[in-house]
Amino acid sequence: SGKPGAVQLQKVAWESLLRKLEVFVLVFVGLLLAIPARAEISSSRQEELLYFLKHDCGSCHGLTRSGGLGSPLLPETLADRSDEDLTEIIMEGLPGTPMPPWKALLSREEAHWLVRAIKENKWKK
Repeated sequence: SGKPGAVQLQKVAWESLLRKLEVFVLVFVGLLLAIPARAEISSSRQEELLYFLKHDCGSCHGLTRSGGLGSPLLPETLADRSDEDLTEIIMEGLPGTPMPPWKALLSREEAHWLVRAIKENKWKK
């Protein structure tokens, strides 16, 4: 007579575990949905970033980005570098060089946008 009770207890334990797992999955999915997608950079901010690229980056990398104190920032000179590496350099700078970190002024998305702007020659448009 002990076996049907043990089976019943096992069934109740599994149902309880499944309910907890279901709640966990619902909460997890809800949290994932609450995380905002990569924010689009407004056109006015893009204009500010292009100004920043021309004047701030250009002060070291040359107004035509062909080099100066800093290395050239041209699509052909950056083609072999990943967007992620270049974004990291913008955000963190390069220790031991004049390249400063810009993370206090730029978000990671904005730094990535600048990388794409350089690689796509948006600064010339």
